[in-house]
Amino acid sequence: MKPEQFIGLDIGTSKVRCVIGTLDPNGSSAPSIVGHGEAINQGMRRGAVVHIDDVADAIVKAVTEAERISGMNINQATVNVNGSHVSGLNSEGVIAISAANREITGEDRMRVEEAATIVSLPANREIVQFFAKNYSLDGQRNIKDPVGMHGVRLEVDAHIVTGSSPNLRNLDMALDKAEIGVDHHTVSGLAAAEAVLTRQQKEAGTALIDIGAGTTNLIVFEDGEVQHIAVIPMGGQHITNDLAIGLKTDLDVAEAVKLEHANLKSGLNKTSANIKIGTKTYEFDFEDISMIVEARVEELLEFVDKELAKIKRSRKLPGGIVITGGSAKIAGLDEFTREQLQLSARIGKLHNIGGLIDTVEDQSYTTVIGLMLLDMLLLPDLPPQHSRGSAAGAKAMLGGVLSRFRTQK
Repeated sequence: MKPEQFIGLDIGTSKVRCVIGTLDPNGSSAPSIVGHGEAINQGMRRGAVVHIDDVADAIVKAVTEAERISGMNINQATVNVNGSHVSGLNSEGVIAISAANREITGEDRMRVEEAATIVSLPANREIVQFFAKNYSLDGQRNIKDPVGMHGVRLEVDAHIVTGSSPNLRNLDMALDKAEIGVDHHTVSGLAAAEAVLTRQQKEAGTALIDIGAGTTNLIVFEDGEVQHIAVIPMGGQHITNDLAIGLKTDLDVAEAVKLEHANLKSGLNKTSANIKIGTKTYEFDFEDISMIVEARVEELLEFVDKELAKIKRSRKLPGGIVITGGSAKIAGLDEFTREQLQLSARIGKLHNIGGLIDTVEDQSYTTVIGLMLLDMLLLPDLPPQHSRGSAAGAKAMLGGVLSRFRTQK
């Protein structure tokens, strides 16, 4: 009997990535990577689809490569929703408990969560995801799960993620053309957090910054729950564009300069940077490169700080900042972030992943690894060939933020 496969599909601004994972049939709770693929995506701008056929082609190429490596067929996947059209809002729901014994049931919990989703949205927006932050029962606040308790008035404090309906439909059309069904939609930041954050970090209060090519995803956890989600329309491509303008050079040269010489560490004594493209060698002033990169990253972190200030968490997160995404490879980014945001900062590391990890340990694979993990966690039941102990171990290892996680199909 073939092992159950879990698929993550990260449709990013510059590339589409696909990862296939399985659970070890011998009982290990750590998922194992058995296939991965990537393809250049020319059909998106800042996380939004602008050319459906180009996106569909990139999806097909990435999925085909993952299928070739794993020897498995892919028909369904958990897919990310990205772009500046994604935003979060807080909401509350209230219901009365009508049962004679006043005991809270799972149905009551669903009712109060549905009450919180009744919000006034423009006609072109819809709910992507719903997160229950905490519940209150007859004035007793900060209850994690009210089922089994007794009371009269049940309230929920929730965070709702919404997206632009046209953008979501365009994404679905690209997936339809690529003949890939969607198990779940989820925001990129949550997927990246699932791959690199520990339960302790989620409980303490931690912000994850996922810096992609066209967008930067910010997600804040506290008490194990999602507190805030934002997508900033700025990413690594903007650094490349700035270098091309500032150094008066071509985009491919600017990209090579960013990858090889972008450095935010202070006190470096380098004076020049040489880049070889084909047979031609380019020389730039290292101080100019540092100044351009520093200016753009500083602007990005100012936007991050504004988002933290909205929820009164600017400089007030005990777990600090965890950085991931392709641009997390810029040398000295963690130190620079620490200085700018006045919080501890570190580069995110994958944990408890086995199999073909050599390639996917790259920071740019963090989101797609998280999507694969969510594809595993969001299934109602694991298949019979996996023992209950194995499934329970995997869920415990990956943290409790998904216990009341719901996606809108």
